[in-house]
Amino acid sequence: MSIKIIGAGFPRTGTTTLKRCLETLGHSKVYHMKELLVNPTMLHYWKTLDETGDTDWEGLYRNYDATVDFPGYPWYKEHMKKYPEAKVILTVRDFEGWYKSVDRTVFRAGPQTPLEKIKMIGKLLTNSRVRNVVKCIKFFKKVFFVNELQGKFLDKEFAKKVWEDHIAEVKSYVPQEKLLVYDVRDGWGPICKFLDVPEPADPLPHLNKKENFKEMLPQLMKGNMGE
Repeated sequence: MSIKIIGAGFPRTGTTTLKRCLETLGHSKVYHMKELLVNPTMLHYWKTLDETGDTDWEGLYRNYDATVDFPGYPWYKEHMKKYPEAKVILTVRDFEGWYKSVDRTVFRAGPQTPLEKIKMIGKLLTNSRVRNVVKCIKFFKKVFFVNELQGKFLDKEFAKKVWEDHIAEVKSYVPQEKLLVYDVRDGWGPICKFLDVPEPADPLPHLNKKENFKEMLPQLMKGNMGE
């Protein structure tokens, strides 16, 4: 199945909401970081893409027709090359809100206290699935925090420049007629117009807010799809 929508927005910019929106609007399966955590053995496709700029796209995206969030967004250009007919959605929000959200969630993903670390060591020793999920999380942190943010996320001004540069680059690279710069707070209107589909009667869903992130992550590590 060919990818029709490529998400180019950073994590924590409404990408889980975008995933649900696209599914509501008729896209059969939308790839997202959650898919990788539920199926961590798929990581090798992404590592190959990271190392070579190419991968087994058919094996990776079997039954999927859209991709948003990490791990897809860092390679939106490679996706556009592979799927030249696809449209691109760049999710955005205010920088302050994004920075706080990242700091409170994915930046601190994983055990923080000594007791949590001891429990995690036990799981790593006895549970192969947990080991594979942890590899996925480490891959995300390497690509996003080490490579994209150069290990300087806590330097807020530097993070803001990376944020602004990414948005500017996507706007410059993607042809205007194929790009939607989208804030999920704007509701169904912009995305439905962009995709040329009618607006659903139900309100646009807002998912994966910071208050349920800690509850969601353990469920994903068990192989259950969280919201």
